[in-house]
Amino acid sequence: MNLKIMQSCEEKLLLDAPFPSFALNKNGQITIWNPICEQYLGYKKEDFKNINTLKDQLLSTLSENMWQRILDAQEFIRINNIQLLHKNETLSKADIIIIPCLINGEHSIAFYCFPEEQFAFLGDSEQELNDLKNGILSSFMVVNLDHEGFIISCNPLFLKTSKWTPKRVLKKNFWQLFPEDEESQQMADTIWNTISKGKIWQGDVQKTKKTGETYWVHLTAIPTYSQKEQKYSYILIEQDITNEKELQQKLEKIAYVDAETGLMNVHRLENVVKKMIAEQQNFYFVYLSIDKFYTLKELHNVEVESNFILEFTKRLKIYFQDSVLARVNESDFIVITPLGEWFIQGFLTYLKQHPIYIGHRAMPITISGGITRSPQDQSNFTQLMNASLATIADVRKAGGDNILSLSESAHKKLSRKSIIEKRLLLALDQHNLKVLYQPQVDLKTGKIYAVEAFVRWEDEEIGVVSPDELIPVAEESGLINNIGSFMIEEACKQAAQWQQQGIELKVGINLSVREFRDKNMAKFILDTLMKTGCPANLVQLEITEKFALEAEAETSIIQQMRKLEEEGITFVLDDFGTGYASFRYMQLLPIQILKIDQTYIQSLTKSDKTQRLINGIVHFGKSMNLTVLAEGVETEEQKQLLEQYDCDAIQGYLISKPVTADKIPQLLPS
Repeated sequence: MNLKIMQSCEEKLLLDAPFPSFALNKNGQITIWNPICEQYLGYKKEDFKNINTLKDQLLSTLSENMWQRILDAQEFIRINNIQLLHKNETLSKADIIIIPCLINGEHSIAFYCFPEEQFAFLGDSEQELNDLKNGILSSFMVVNLDHEGFIISCNPLFLKTSKWTPKRVLKKNFWQLFPEDEESQQMADTIWNTISKGKIWQGDVQKTKKTGETYWVHLTAIPTYSQKEQKYSYILIEQDITNEKELQQKLEKIAYVDAETGLMNVHRLENVVKKMIAEQQNFYFVYLSIDKFYTLKELHNVEVESNFILEFTKRLKIYFQDSVLARVNESDFIVITPLGEWFIQGFLTYLKQHPIYIGHRAMPITISGGITRSPQDQSNFTQLMNASLATIADVRKAGGDNILSLSESAHKKLSRKSIIEKRLLLALDQHNLKVLYQPQVDLKTGKIYAVEAFVRWEDEEIGVVSPDELIPVAEESGLINNIGSFMIEEACKQAAQWQQQGIELKVGINLSVREFRDKNMAKFILDTLMKTGCPANLVQLEITEKFALEAEAETSIIQQMRKLEEEGITFVLDDFGTGYASFRYMQLLPIQILKIDQTYIQSLTKSDKTQRLINGIVHFGKSMNLTVLAEGVETEEQKQLLEQYDCDAIQGYLISKPVTADKIPQLLPS
């Protein structure tokens, strides 16, 4: 299917192109000669019996060396200002792009000719040319990228399919056209690495719409090199193949049975569970995972592995008679049963009483399992799976070889998490998030010099959602970027407003490494500063040690951070001491402020060891020419100790709780 789509794309492009275009097969025979060739050049396809007649006539000005380069080409070639010999023996200048491709299953070479003069041969008006251009643009989605991968233009068909508007899409980069999952981003990296080396990339890829929906396209990504600017730009030509892909996926899902065990697979299981929930049935959802399965695989050969799984399946079928059984993956199985917990947990005893033998030796098999009730604990398939995986994680932390239910409080936590995710989408859409600010005081002057911005959300249905609860959900659901954008815009707007009132306050904004993986992040921040009129030196971006460790390995993140530092933005290393501190990232990253985590401050007056530790951290920061800030300061005694250690600044309830922006001026000296 893919090959046919690719062939039709290349062939249609050649035939519909509004300029002379043709193709040669590997034998040097012309297989495609579009109508413009005949109109403009005067030749018919039959005039060229083989490659020699083409070389002697139309392209007689090309050297033998150039011809050999064309025939051996593995990537696109652009030849500028060559002479085309028309059939009436006149000459015209043109640029030619030569692209190796597949047409009708054959390795071929496509030639696209771009004459220098106007296309006067198309008629008395430009209407015919416009019609041809519109024809190709209506057949394919077209996106143009600059040398950094930012979108500089696109055609209406792309906008219609992707649901983007011109204003929004022109701010995006190549990677943002793809889903955010790891596999899609790796595919985007592969495509970019190919075209940035001057090579064409072709294939089927999944992309994402503005709405978050995904769709499939057959993509031809073509690099074009500008001699004048000495850099590449890129053209993406796309054909929507979503219907074909969906049909293919539906056909694949028809095979609902796991071929090895005969059990239903996860696709079929999901449908069965949804039907049982719709019928309001009560059942236990039992997730069973074989412990250390891949270690067992390494100890035994393939035949043994297959026999082992079949023997394990037999025991499942015997023990859980009249229950629904499914295989999720190599080592994980699910049982849907009305039988009680005591019976389900008895499966471990049954396995010990009926061991699986390989040769004459019993396999040392243990099981970690999770039991979830429907609808008492969780009410849909995704929630049942998430609850089960959370239970198994707890079982394995405790050593494995057990089948347990998740606690009632844990189930409530999972249910709340699911509700938060749904309500957060609505909150972002309706601008229901708020920003609070907590002051930071310079210990030498006693003055408030900065504030840290915190996101606050109070939902009418679920009440107050703390940052500790909100941020993990936002990161898992991919909404952290939306929250980050909101915080940046609000904080910059507020800093600029305070400055207009004669109040110079730096504003700290917490950002995640996920946000900086967007290669357009630095540009967005700088654009926001310009839009809000906020000076860069009033912005402090707070990052965690986890962020720093990941950024250390990603050049693009470091580059973006340095670009922002050059503009005057300050970086703060937040929660210092709670993660994996690294002297290396202290050298690589543009960090100016070290923030001691509040967990240390809480025990400052209670522990001599903590006092020595914090004193050491302060001196370490000073030795690195960093400003040291302590957060979570709640008592005068804590403050006095920090002053003794020569700490630069403090933040905490001793100064003020996080408050709304209008309360901050009231905290400043009159």
